[in-house]
Amino acid sequence: MIVIHRPAQVKGPMGESLDREILPPGDPIPPDALWIDLIDPSKDEDRLVEAHLSIEIPTKEEMADIEPSEILYHENNARYMTARVLCSSDTDNPKLIDVSFILTEKALVTVRYGEPRSFSMFMARAVKPGGCRHQPEAVLDGLLETIIDRAAEILGAVGARIDRLSQAIFDNEKQGARRAASYRFALRSIGRKGDIISNVRESMVSVERMLLFLSASMPRPQKTAGYQSEWRTALRDVQSIEEHATFLSSKVQFLLDATLGFVTMEQNDIIKIFSVMSVIFLPPTLVSSLYGMNFKVMPELDWEFGYPWAIALMVLAAVLPYLFFRWKRWL
Repeated sequence: MIVIHRPAQVKGPMGESLDREILPPGDPIPPDALWIDLIDPSKDEDRLVEAHLSIEIPTKEEMADIEPSEILYHENNARYMTARVLCSSDTDNPKLIDVSFILTEKALVTVRYGEPRSFSMFMARAVKPGGCRHQPEAVLDGLLETIIDRAAEILGAVGARIDRLSQAIFDNEKQGARRAASYRFALRSIGRKGDIISNVRESMVSVERMLLFLSASMPRPQKTAGYQSEWRTALRDVQSIEEHATFLSSKVQFLLDATLGFVTMEQNDIIKIFSVMSVIFLPPTLVSSLYGMNFKVMPELDWEFGYPWAIALMVLAAVLPYLFFRWKRWL
């Protein structure tokens, strides 16, 4: 699918904006298209955009490359940049998708195989008055700003959930099976939060490389248009998000260690109970073994109170170790 964004015909009192439309199959690309968004494009759609702007659209396999020279390069007066963008971050299966940005003098082309929320957020803003200037660089700047803001929003939400999870772990008053189930839930939650934080950090690293490439490769006339200062500000925002992600990663690791420590303590308590029970029942077992021996001469066999005596001795042999353990506070 090809989504075309063109300069709005009527300039609002608040500033410039864009008009959005889905290009019908077979129609040519309008000459004033400012942003061409390719979503799961077919080969015919790739060729249509390539012929319109005299560029090459990277394939999905080429976008997944990790070498900087393959995802950040300048060719035929166009800048090719690929970044990893967060997708499905509100679900239990967050992921990263590769998005290619192709910046030309006429238009910005984006190629993506997913629906990051940051794109829909920027689209909603760009169609409002003052949402986007009528320059390809402005569209790119707005997209990057929204991607960064979305990453910060996700990281803030994860941080709040980590705080609630931390309180639940350390204030856990449940007992027995419910307590063990709560620890299993905590471990799963910690793993999911760690995945999201890792995705945010990886996304911001790719955006940081993209911003550095932009700052170094833009021609001199555009360096005075204000985009350099905006990209430097965006770069500082990215770096602060990376630092916050590092902090949250250490907090997640602390919670993981604490939860595993609590699980270990629970297991140790169970093992301790079995050990104590073994010690408590060892003396009665010894008494019963003594009176179970088949000797001919055992005075208690003919004693009227022999059986009660043996029972009382076994009970006493079990109670005394129990009281000793309680006195030592081992139980």
